[in-house]
Amino acid sequence: MTRPPRPLIAPEMTPGDQLLEAGRRMATDWTLGRNLFLTTEDVASEAAYKRRCSAEGRIMQHAHIGFRSVERTIGAMAELHESALAEGVRIDRFGITLDWSMGYPLDRRKDGVRGTGIVLNGPEDFARITHASPAAAHFGDFMLGLPGALDNTRAALAAGATAIGNMGQYFTFRLPHWDDDVATTEATVTALGLIAAQKADILVHSNLDDGFAGLFVDMTSAFGMMLVEKHIVEDLIGAQASFCFGHHFSAPLTRAAFHAALARATDTPGTMIFGNTVSYQGHAAANYASLASYLLADIAALGRAPTGHAINPVPVTENLRIPDVDEILEAQRFAARLVQHAPGHRDLQDTRLIDALADRLIEGGRKFARRVLAGLAERGVDTADPAALMLAIRRIGARGMEALWGLGTEEVEARRPLIPADWAEELEEMAQGWLARQTDLPADLSGVTIALGTTDVHEHGAFLVARVLRQLNVQVIDMGSSVDADDLVASALEAQADAIAVSTYNGVGLRYGREVIGALKAHGADLPVMIGGKLNEIPEESNSGLPVDVSDEIRSAGAIPCADLDDMVPILRRCATRI
Repeated sequence: MTRPPRPLIAPEMTPGDQLLEAGRRMATDWTLGRNLFLTTEDVASEAAYKRRCSAEGRIMQHAHIGFRSVERTIGAMAELHESALAEGVRIDRFGITLDWSMGYPLDRRKDGVRGTGIVLNGPEDFARITHASPAAAHFGDFMLGLPGALDNTRAALAAGATAIGNMGQYFTFRLPHWDDDVATTEATVTALGLIAAQKADILVHSNLDDGFAGLFVDMTSAFGMMLVEKHIVEDLIGAQASFCFGHHFSAPLTRAAFHAALARATDTPGTMIFGNTVSYQGHAAANYASLASYLLADIAALGRAPTGHAINPVPVTENLRIPDVDEILEAQRFAARLVQHAPGHRDLQDTRLIDALADRLIEGGRKFARRVLAGLAERGVDTADPAALMLAIRRIGARGMEALWGLGTEEVEARRPLIPADWAEELEEMAQGWLARQTDLPADLSGVTIALGTTDVHEHGAFLVARVLRQLNVQVIDMGSSVDADDLVASALEAQADAIAVSTYNGVGLRYGREVIGALKAHGADLPVMIGGKLNEIPEESNSGLPVDVSDEIRSAGAIPCADLDDMVPILRRCATRI
């Protein structure tokens, strides 16, 4: 029961110009409010503040708070800002971990599966965040791009928020048990019309890594998609697109070159350069090396081209648990000191390499963007209609776009990228390294079939698993990202799979595992179910709001928790004996 391809055009969808007009009409009632940041800094928007700081040559700093409690979050924002400022360190903006259930419309949220973030509903909830400290409040994930986009945008604007995202999520995120992508598109475009009609500059934030940039294997595709998003938001809608990147950019040269290319292709201030969180794999002392590596590249890049992006020093404990206040403050101190050291390192850089790679990114990205727009027009998509264009891109997906219009060279199995993405190269190295270490795998796995899916949009764990399995000649039924448990089970049974593999990230592995086991029982079937990724969840009775490891609970539910690829080996052996 694999998902059939959907038509690129939805005749039933309201045309984009009507959606934008509806959003503009709302601007008479939903206007930008004031908050502590706008009043303290005496600015009309964060964009104005960013331009001022860039003109002064000051590097801005972004801090992210991941608590599930609203009270604990607003307390941490106030404490961190005050404590840092007392030491001469300025935190310019705060991001918070919003829960994915906020992506649903207001009337559906109470029934949505909770993740590990906080839930904000009306303007009063948002105002508690925007008045928590004199720093700018960044509302990124699960705002725009999902069916609750209009509810969220109106409330955020009323609370004085001037950076609202996440446009990138529109193209990749799917909420559990929500398949109405037409309603999602209509809500998002209407919200963008409301944003465009505001008198102040509202940044339409897009974390490229949460969009197709985190899925494309070619960096030119990622840059090209940025250009397409910019065209939609600025040319077709009339708002201001502000881009973020960094999660999956681990090579300093790649980070510096992508920033240099972005600086040449955009005028609107950027939101932030996100920390390279995938490089955090060890304990705190080892992670400090990774923190210094990516921050130094970002600070130097901003020194060359002051784009308004804030740097994001991720606490070195982030890969182990949700960082606490003292750990966030420590990372901010570290970043501020590194900013002081950075000028002494600039002369050590060979900027010719940076600019040469930036040239290739721009050239390839522009070519990819042109091919995308032309290719969609040839398929009957009205590329002048932002809603129609967005829906078509969402439905064709990252893999489809890159297969049709990506650059590089054609090969037997796939296209060889022009500029390989850091994340894809790293996962390929991990796959080959793991395979080289195996000595006791069955000699022949060609008759084994495994159904693979993810609980959310994060596909990299699944990418690694699929790459390893295919190298072992296992047939992989790839259900893609954000697949509902019943659909995954139905596809596995239809394909007569020998096992099911699940990759998870957002604190729902236990609940998802129970759903898979329940669906199997409903069909009278019994297959091994392997679950890997971040196997944590926030207990219902939790007072701290922090997730805990649920590997034992997953095992008790009847599934197999997999801390790494090694935990798959016994299941592969068992499947091989059934052939």
